[in-house]
Amino acid sequence: MLFIRTRFPEIRFEHICEVCGKTEMLTPQEAFDAGWDYPPHIGDFGIISPRTCKECSMLDTAWAKLVLEHKMPSELTAEQRETIQRISDEPKTILAGIDPIEF
Repeated sequence: MLFIRTRFPEIRFEHICEVCGKTEMLTPQEAFDAGWDYPPHIGDFGIISPRTCKECSMLDTAWAKLVLEHKMPSELTAEQRETIQRISDEPKTILAGIDPIEF
């Protein structure tokens, strides 16, 4: 999402690895440099895609279960369904003290 990278380049978002649970408060550039698969550099906010740290595989994500393994949402774990809901509501679900009205 170029809009966020250019208008709010120093905003820290909560980056949550959906595989191992690791969390970090990082700017988009810091996250990209640290190897996170996270919007706005990798993918788009609100679109189901992997949300992983550099240590974890995208093959273990909710996206992989849906797209690569052709599972139905009802076949996902509760945690994977929660991840999908969080991703669907981004970026407001990962903002660090920023009023979502600014977006």
